[in-house]
Amino acid sequence: MSKLVVEIVDASDLMPKDGQGSASPFVEVEFDDQRQRTQTRFKDLNPLWNEKLFFNVGDFNRLNNRTIDVTVYDDRRDTQQPGKFLGRVKISGAVVPLSESQSDVQRYPLDKRGLFSHIKGDIALRIYAVPLDGGGGGSDFVSPPPDFSEKVTKEEKRFESHEFQNQNQNPFQQFEDEIHMETMKPPTKKKEKESRTFHSIGAHAGGAAPPPSQAKPAYPTPPNQPEFRSDFMRAPGPPPGAVMQMQPPRQNPDFQLIETSPPLAARMRQSYYYRSSGDKTSSTYDLVEQMHYLYVSVVKARDLPVMDVSGSLDPYVEVKLGNYKGLTKHLEKNSNPIWKQIFAFSKERLQSNLLEVTVKDKDLLTKDDFVGRVQIDLTEVPLRVPPDSPLAPQWYRLEDKKGMKTNRGEVMLAVWMGTQADESFPDAWHSDAHRVSHSNLSNTRSKVYFSPKLYYLRIHVMEAQDLVPSDKGRVPDAVVKIHAGNQTRATRTPQMRTMNPQWHEELMFVVSEPFEDMVMVSVDDRIGPGKDEILGRVFIPVRDVPVRQETGKMPDPRWFNLQRYSMSLEEENEKRKEKFSSKILLRVCIEAGYHVLDESTHFSSDLQPSSKHLRKPSIGILELGILSARNLMPMKAKDGRMTDPYCVAKYGNKWVRTRTLLDALAPKWNEQYTWEVHDPCTVITIGVFDNGHVNDGGDWKDQRIGKVRVRLSTLETDRVYTHYYPLLVLTPGGLKKNGELQLALRYTCTGFVNMMAQYGRPLLPKMHYIQPIPVRHIDLLRHQAMQIVATRLSRSEPPLRREVVEYMLDVDYHMFSLRRSKANFSRIMSLLSSVTLVCKWFNDICTWRNPITTCLVHVLFLILVCYPELILPTVFLYLFVIGMWNYRYRPRHPPHMDARVSQADNAHPDELDEEFDTFPTSRPADIVRMRYDRLRSVGGRVQTVVGDLATQGERIQALLSWRDPRATALFIVFALIWAVFIYVTPFQVIAIIIGLFMLRHPRFRSRMPSVPANFFKRLPAKSDMLL
Repeated sequence: MSKLVVEIVDASDLMPKDGQGSASPFVEVEFDDQRQRTQTRFKDLNPLWNEKLFFNVGDFNRLNNRTIDVTVYDDRRDTQQPGKFLGRVKISGAVVPLSESQSDVQRYPLDKRGLFSHIKGDIALRIYAVPLDGGGGGSDFVSPPPDFSEKVTKEEKRFESHEFQNQNQNPFQQFEDEIHMETMKPPTKKKEKESRTFHSIGAHAGGAAPPPSQAKPAYPTPPNQPEFRSDFMRAPGPPPGAVMQMQPPRQNPDFQLIETSPPLAARMRQSYYYRSSGDKTSSTYDLVEQMHYLYVSVVKARDLPVMDVSGSLDPYVEVKLGNYKGLTKHLEKNSNPIWKQIFAFSKERLQSNLLEVTVKDKDLLTKDDFVGRVQIDLTEVPLRVPPDSPLAPQWYRLEDKKGMKTNRGEVMLAVWMGTQADESFPDAWHSDAHRVSHSNLSNTRSKVYFSPKLYYLRIHVMEAQDLVPSDKGRVPDAVVKIHAGNQTRATRTPQMRTMNPQWHEELMFVVSEPFEDMVMVSVDDRIGPGKDEILGRVFIPVRDVPVRQETGKMPDPRWFNLQRYSMSLEEENEKRKEKFSSKILLRVCIEAGYHVLDESTHFSSDLQPSSKHLRKPSIGILELGILSARNLMPMKAKDGRMTDPYCVAKYGNKWVRTRTLLDALAPKWNEQYTWEVHDPCTVITIGVFDNGHVNDGGDWKDQRIGKVRVRLSTLETDRVYTHYYPLLVLTPGGLKKNGELQLALRYTCTGFVNMMAQYGRPLLPKMHYIQPIPVRHIDLLRHQAMQIVATRLSRSEPPLRREVVEYMLDVDYHMFSLRRSKANFSRIMSLLSSVTLVCKWFNDICTWRNPITTCLVHVLFLILVCYPELILPTVFLYLFVIGMWNYRYRPRHPPHMDARVSQADNAHPDELDEEFDTFPTSRPADIVRMRYDRLRSVGGRVQTVVGDLATQGERIQALLSWRDPRATALFIVFALIWAVFIYVTPFQVIAIIIGLFMLRHPRFRSRMPSVPANFFKRLPAKSDMLL
């Protein structure tokens, strides 16, 4: 039995079929009822396979009457849809060479399946026959070993089994495995041959072949003689350059979302029941997995016996369940103590069926004395589920160590089984934090924070009068400096130096409620470089400044007395009525109609004005369930510990912090939080951190583990999204994945009409457009707002530390980064790629690459010219059809931090080191010199592009500027002729002439530039005037 070998080399210029400008092609070859296929190349319109497929041929005489069908499909496994047709080739068996040495790589244009099929591109194949019986083959064929047929059969079965197993694999993981397998193969020498181009025989085997097309570059061919080895059926490994080309355009699969299906009540409940249920509490915790806890509330004790010789008692309570032990605070010299502490033991880690509550006496010198205890069987503990009322505590008589009731002493307890929905859950002592001291216990609890309410403070510095410098014979060079908190601004020097200077400058500051700051306005005389003399100053309490609501009238300016710097405030008040003082005219007001930006506008979570009276009602509710994390990196590995993770979520002015789980690389929080939504075009940020203050961390900082951002406008309403999000952190050593965070998100709309109307409203409040803040002040004010928020939250208890707030708000987002510059450039090129595709499509139409399509465009063009009223309806109808077509390919997962878009997965180490450098730089001089030279090189390229753009613009200006008198004369004469021609000729005729001229056949085209292009390039520019 002989073998037919079909080697699929590559394909080029395939038709995109996935609705996103790409395709995932694979090739299926059918011969004599035998069908085999190649592997899929994901998101690649120019795929490279280099795979060999083997088919059994019973007799060479029958080969002449057979046809080889090669079909290219688009793989649709991710959408569970059949593959789309990308083209096919039919090759007669009569033209198949009978040896490998006689075969070459041929390129075949892909044929359509029907008249209206949209197919383009070609495929490179190498086909030959291997006569295993030694007959009919070429003279250079080497006889195979006797068991060759058995090896072929085994390899075919193994290959088919491998393909069947790969059907259910992740395509990107399979793709990475292919690259790894092919990279590990030893390189083989390949002989390059001249590549010829043949065409398909058409739909019928006996049809005549179309004329050959232009030949493509040659491809490397395999060795002349076949290799008889166990893996000969696999395609040989591509060259290193080909391996690089095989990488998919999307990011690493490790950095992608993973959809999950946890047992959430929101998924199990029917949508109708959810909407019809009026009980809000029943659905409060439906986005998290239910976790049961044993709650023990130690309220107080009474009539405790005296244990010390001195007649005093320092009682405390020990709650013990198995190996877990919780302690209350000890109260000195108190026989009727009140603790009011709650302990929570996770049901998953219950180690005993008996709860033991022991009252002890604290003793500093000896062992603590036993006062009494209470033992409770867990089988008798009731179950409490909100909205049930809290369980009433009961008095329990203390028992001695033998189990006998004591004469004195009772303790009030409440024991119940509940979930994390219990109101006692946030403030309870958890068994997960059993080794945390009481002083640090607050650092591990879940809390809700609110950002301070921020306002802009506007100070209009107008003029000053009667300034008195220290040198009477000198006219002061006065400037005004204003200090508000830790913010300092200064005006420019006046145009004229005088005793009554005028500035008329507005300075902006950020202040926060409750307006405890003082604003100090000082007038300084610049005597010399770095030497200023204070001529006078005034203190203005922020609480006394009037508040301006939106577009209300600006307050009237006021004259303020300037105090001498040498005088104290009391002395100035005493002499105010007796002596005159210098004065300054100021207009001061607090702006309540602006939104104070404390984060970048690109991913802002709140766009409401500062004034509560100007805010619009909410349009929806955002619910976030922080479920769990997995594969976290041990952040405390140097100390022999793992990680103490907790999460922080920020949306609007509300911050939430989950509890800290100790020594956990796969923590489970299962905490749910809710926010009101006022604008769908906002972003929620969730960060994961390692708690460095569990055991008196001192000055340690909480280390960042990763961050997730989700834009609400990309979420469907009333749908629950559950995914594992990669936790990516960019370090000087490169991109690092620190684990995965599982979140559940649901955006519920409460006002559909208001939500849709929100898309037509301005993004920011009205004051930002009526009286905009200068751009040069925006970044400075945002930085000051971030500092105020970080300072205020760091003073909470437990504190939300400054490094956490700065990481969540991206304080260093405005700093220079060559990686971000490349990412932004890549985004621009991605946008322009669609324009490039349209231009390429139009060029194909003009060059008649597809005559049928060009003829259809001619017909459409003539219809639109004859009936111009159909142009706009056609355009909008086309947009509607495209939008509806893309609805099938809409994203089904929320966006996340994309490493590929951020250019973080392939950033150069030196670029990352530069990004994390301080400002000003702290690197050695040779490294700074190298980076400066690199920046000069990049700047030179930008300079060239800007110069080319300026040249084109100056040539346009030169058309009528008479810089080149002959060129201008030709242009104006041509313009006059065209004016007369257009006036006397109907518009439809002109449009038809221009359109048909642009769509003319290539036979009527010339490769030389057109006359208008030649004329334009000869126009003068100012580039020759540059030094």
